[in-house]
Amino acid sequence: MSTQDVLIIGGKPLSSRFFLGTGRYPNPYVQQQAIAASEAEVLTFAIRRVNLDSPDDDSILQHLEERVYTFLPNTSGARTADEAVRLARLARASGLSDWIKVEISASEKTLLPDPIETLKATEILAREGFIVLPYTSDDPVLCRRLEEAGAAAVMPGGSPIGTGLGILNPYNLGLIVEESGVPIIVDAGLGSAQDVVQAMELGAAGVLMNTPVAKAKDPVRMAEAMKLAITAGRLSYLAGRIPKKRYASASSGSEEWVIK
Repeated sequence: MSTQDVLIIGGKPLSSRFFLGTGRYPNPYVQQQAIAASEAEVLTFAIRRVNLDSPDDDSILQHLEERVYTFLPNTSGARTADEAVRLARLARASGLSDWIKVEISASEKTLLPDPIETLKATEILAREGFIVLPYTSDDPVLCRRLEEAGAAAVMPGGSPIGTGLGILNPYNLGLIVEESGVPIIVDAGLGSAQDVVQAMELGAAGVLMNTPVAKAKDPVRMAEAMKLAITAGRLSYLAGRIPKKRYASASSGSEEWVIK
């Protein structure tokens, strides 16, 4: 990958386009090995699961001391903008991070993001100086509104969280990327390396995932597979694919070199 092709969010350059969740692994050892294999620099976790009174001793974070990571705490479990804002403020006050993934779900069944509350929380937190990355649906208009509200990056889901259904609406995702002035990180619903390549070929700046790695039969190998898929998809996007055609065309044409 070119050294000029660097992802920048909130003024911070990132060499990895892989954002990885820290939950649901079978044990801390596998979690640590998977994170190392992924080479991710940004790690996310639910604020509600962290001991904010003593973050350094927290059972989730104490296994992550060997490298320097950018923490992206999320407001999973919040039902309203007020709840999400309160969680974000608590996380920053504890010294955890000023990055925040706004995640507000209105339904326990689908866990789809609440668009109105998500936009409201993004506006408030951006004004307070947070680096806000809202998780949202794949609605191009809503994604643009979140950018206008001050989001440092926007994170549309490919499909509902944890389903592994992949990208259900590639047209919308491509349109979101095309119209966005901030990085688009595909978050939720991806299940395989194939899904990751598709997201990156559509122009996504990166992907965030947890379940596809943590719940794989071999999380460490899956983390490496996803890392490679991100690189392959990004290179393919930058290279520019050939146009699709209805009919065949010979790979050797009349303009081919003549051997004398």
